[in-house]
Amino acid sequence: MDIRLEDKPSGGRYVATVDGHEAEMTFSRSSPQLIIVDHTGVPDALRGRGIGQALAAHAIEAARAGGWKIIPLCPFMRAQVERHPEWRDVIG
Repeated sequence: MDIRLEDKPSGGRYVATVDGHEAEMTFSRSSPQLIIVDHTGVPDALRGRGIGQALAAHAIEAARAGGWKIIPLCPFMRAQVERHPEWRDVIG
């Protein structure tokens, strides 16, 4: 699955397009080293296919590569962090 980044100085989103439907994980930038994941949206047509999980994993890998931390304000992302203790290295 291809996940693309739409980035702006104040924040952005990770977007996955699957079967003509778009899922997203949005974030705001608190500082150059800290983002706040505030929303994950997966259309009903894509639910149950692991797309939200893929977006969360992508955000974690991007944080590791970029050297920043994530505050998981979004309930979905917070739940994923609880399920994946190995992600805690990038959770602020």
